Amino acid sequence: MQGTWRATAKAGRRAEYLSAAARLFAQRGFHGVSIDELGAAVGASGPALYRHFESKEAMLTELLVGASERLLRGMRDILDESVDDREKMAKLIDFHVEFALAERDIIRIQDRELEALPRAASHQVRKLQRQYVDAWTDVAARLLPDVPREQLIIRMHAIFGLLNSTPHSARGDLSLARDILARLAREGLIPPVTSASDATDSVSAR
Repeated sequence: MQGTWRATAKAGRRAEYLSAAARLFAQRGFHGVSIDELGAAVGASGPALYRHFESKEAMLTELLVGASERLLRGMRDILDESVDDREKMAKLIDFHVEFALAERDIIRIQDRELEALPRAASHQVRKLQRQYVDAWTDVAARLLPDVPREQLIIRMHAIFGLLNSTPHSARGDLSLARDILARLAREGLIPPVTSASDATDSVSAR
């Protein structure tokens, strides 16, 4: 029982450090934050950090690899749902917009500090990101079969750039940013219902 309590307390402390690191790295950059400042942010000395992480780089790795893994898991959960591709793409867009709004510090760090990662961690993040983009592109390819895949990939990166710009542009009412970003992404990735489909729906409704 005591061991479980200690493990829970340690996990909670790690989470505090990671939250502080995300905030400070986003505000001042990875290289602009010292070990002592990270410790002070959670009410501890700088060296106390080493009880939980091997280094500042290890914290950055956990933040960015962890974010990519969470995005991939959330995406796979949506892809496993028994809904059509239009609904899947709408859900994927909503999921990513929510992530970008909730994890604005992470988005900033990923945008600016990827090169600060150790080589192996950087490779892992890029691999996870490719899997994420490729899976989105697979859904888009089924929705837009007349668009060459190379063009879809370019479109996909442009839309991710739009969605990930949220930390730099969203001010005040985040619900407004959420609605605008989701609508723009849908316009780029979900084709309008064709007149033939409208006719079918009309007949079915009679």
